[in-house]
Amino acid sequence: EVQLVESGGGLVQPGGSLRLSCVASGFTFDQEYMDWVRQRPGKGLEWVSRITDEGDRQAYTDSVKGRFTISRDNARNTLYLQMNDLKPEDTAVYYCTKVPDSPQSRGTQVTVGS
Repeated sequence: EVQLVESGGGLVQPGGSLRLSCVASGFTFDQEYMDWVRQRPGKGLEWVSRITDEGDRQAYTDSVKGRFTISRDNARNTLYLQMNDLKPEDTAVYYCTKVPDSPQSRGTQVTVGS
């Protein structure tokens, strides 16, 4: 059974940083591309970032380019999202997913505001 557990969210002021983590189990993590997706209040799911199985290539939606960095530690079955210069519009529940699955986990809430 695929299990993904996100953590690291919280309340942060604009311009601040957070690092999200996602611990994976139930599948061969180092053989799968992984995504971060988010759901803003009242909105649908939005793709944020993707990383290859070996971690050598990354992709980002335009709104987070230059501010967010996706990475992974295959030895620890863990996916990360470093988020810098956070903006109020980044407020959302963030989920990690195994490509091409839809989110099935709880996600972690990120709130950017003063």
